[in-house]
Amino acid sequence: MTGPAESGHPDAGRAPGGQGTVVWKFGGTSVGDVDRLRAVAARLVAANRAGTRVVAVLSAMGGSTDDLVRQAHQVAAVPEPRELDALLSVGEGVSCALAAIAVHELGGRAVSLTAAQAGIYSDASHGNARLLRVDPGPITAELDRGRIVLVTGYQAVSPRGDVTTLGRGGSDASAIAVASALGLRECVIFTDVPGVFTADPRVVPEASKLTDLGHDEMLQLADSGAKVLQTRAVELAAAHGIDIHVRSSLSDEPGTLVGGGGRGATAVDGGRVSGIAHFGHDPIFHIPGTGAGPVSAALAKAGIAVGSVIVEAVGVRFTAPGAETARVLATLAEQGLPGTVRDDLGSVSVVGSLATDRVAVAATVMATLQDEGVTVQLFTTSPNRVSAHVPATDVATAARALHRAFGLGADQALEVGVGG
Repeated sequence: MTGPAESGHPDAGRAPGGQGTVVWKFGGTSVGDVDRLRAVAARLVAANRAGTRVVAVLSAMGGSTDDLVRQAHQVAAVPEPRELDALLSVGEGVSCALAAIAVHELGGRAVSLTAAQAGIYSDASHGNARLLRVDPGPITAELDRGRIVLVTGYQAVSPRGDVTTLGRGGSDASAIAVASALGLRECVIFTDVPGVFTADPRVVPEASKLTDLGHDEMLQLADSGAKVLQTRAVELAAAHGIDIHVRSSLSDEPGTLVGGGGRGATAVDGGRVSGIAHFGHDPIFHIPGTGAGPVSAALAKAGIAVGSVIVEAVGVRFTAPGAETARVLATLAEQGLPGTVRDDLGSVSVVGSLATDRVAVAATVMATLQDEGVTVQLFTTSPNRVSAHVPATDVATAARALHRAFGLGADQALEVGVGG
């Protein structure tokens, strides 16, 4: 089956036989309780009865994965990776089975598939596995039987047959991979917000929704802390030419289209700012007596990506955005690289096409934070991002101030260098 996904073209999403096929992903909040699971089931049944072939990739019910992580760490300070994956993969199976039961209760036909049953394969890197391939056969066979197919997100199967997990937000990557395997051009990500915003609206109330933006812009936002999409999922979508439609599971309003043709709040010409992203917790680690190479190599084996790096005469300081502090320290200690951490920090980033005016953006960021009385602990710049590590207690203040400084609450973002 090679039909593309839904878009504005009249033939989009058409599979052989004239039926449309969609891949929809529902996050943990969207399936957070039984009532929301029923609402998701009703949406799936309605689409199926209208002639659409529906594949739904589900996350675990909201908060359940965190509960399992806490239980694992109550048993062991550093849980054995293979068994931790076996534990954490349970939540998605619960969501899919309950959703299938709800579909049947509504008179529809559904089948729940684990990653092994759906043919989703990865490498053997427990905790942060890389997807290798998806065999579309099992899913297509169930679609051909007229069933709604419910696939567990976040998990895959290693070459040895072990369950692996795909890192935080990994259900996004699962959905993109399934859409690609089915030959689709679009994947819909249903979440608890109506799209991608110029900042987290829970922190910056005046943030405005973006109608569309490019893969590169979304990648930078995700990499800087915007939790609406997983970074790896955006990379997969860009590599396979798949547009991502981010929309709310609680309404029918259009969301944000992330794809190659997107502009977002910014026009690339001359450089403009797309948005503000943040990590509420983004510590700085210090490993004495070594260089960046051994640290990066040790963390890479555990699937942990290094962010900013400062090489000093007496060691190295670095960040590992999104990684658990205890896991970073434990991983390095196991490799004979014990260290310390400044754990009371977060980060805020200005993201966009900044290459031509990066100096102006950096100056505006520094001046804005200084005016707000926010102390910067680490400052880094790149052609697409200017980031500042600040006390965690000041992250929200910094995000709101930078959002105002760059005029992102208006219909269009200010040109780089105008704000502040």
